[in-house]
Amino acid sequence: MAIHPQCRAFLDILAGAGGPPLEQLPVAEARAATQGMLALGHPHESVASVEDRTVPGPAHPITVRVYRPALDARLPALMFFHGGGFVLGDLESHDRECRALANATGAAVIAVDYRRAPEHPFPAAPDDAYAATKYVAEHAGEFGIDPGQLVVAGDSAGGTLAAVVALMSVDRGGPALKFQLLVYPLVDYTDESPSMAEYGADHFLTRGVMDWFADLYVPRADDRRHPYASPLFAESLRGLPPAFVITAECDPLRDQGEAYARRLQAAGVPVQLKRYDGMIHPFFSLGGMVDGGRQALSDAANAVRQALRGAVTA
Repeated sequence: MAIHPQCRAFLDILAGAGGPPLEQLPVAEARAATQGMLALGHPHESVASVEDRTVPGPAHPITVRVYRPALDARLPALMFFHGGGFVLGDLESHDRECRALANATGAAVIAVDYRRAPEHPFPAAPDDAYAATKYVAEHAGEFGIDPGQLVVAGDSAGGTLAAVVALMSVDRGGPALKFQLLVYPLVDYTDESPSMAEYGADHFLTRGVMDWFADLYVPRADDRRHPYASPLFAESLRGLPPAFVITAECDPLRDQGEAYARRLQAAGVPVQLKRYDGMIHPFFSLGGMVDGGRQALSDAANAVRQALRGAVTA
């Protein structure tokens, strides 16, 4: 299927803005350049409360932003990790998705401001993501959440972190997770699949920018096969929580995300996998102009709700 016209319109907007590719910019300028995408994101939704807090981290305190759709004493919780190749993105870049997910799932969404590369290369991001998740689970009363109803979620690099936190939680004996929502995750830094070849140029996420991200985040080649960088290399996926894996047809990461879903299924993990036809890599964040982004967020929220009700099936 050809790229969806709404995704093509998004790419035309980017092309019309001009400027060099992100990988040719200094990191600070690349971060500033991507802020322009916020206007194309999901509509801004009100939630009952938004609060920035800090939790202890392995290197320094980690800021988390807590979105509550209701002021009930105990809500389910969704730990959210933003995308951006481990270099870009922050709490502001994914604020609208977090608000929408909080309202649509009925869960408190806790977004994690993990350390980014190149200032803090691998394994800083997964160490922060796991530390924040563990702290929230162990101090559930402070956050007004139910530690037995804990979900991890993220898009792109954030999807990687959600998958990695699930792995770490099994490896380290907790916390117990109810579900993992993986939106076009990067799970294999060695990927040379057909989708990587077909969509690695002119579809937003290019091989050039992916190589730039990789060089900044995992500069040591040996680390790129570490399961906490590339979860597809994990020796075993048994015991992981049920998952919903979202992929986009016209995304270089499509095949590796779907390969991870198949490995989860082979390990006995209940998995829902959905490929969105005609979509490109950032579509989940483009609900302001791409219908598929709104649909995917609705599907994701429905999958989370079912998981929290204990109704997940393979």
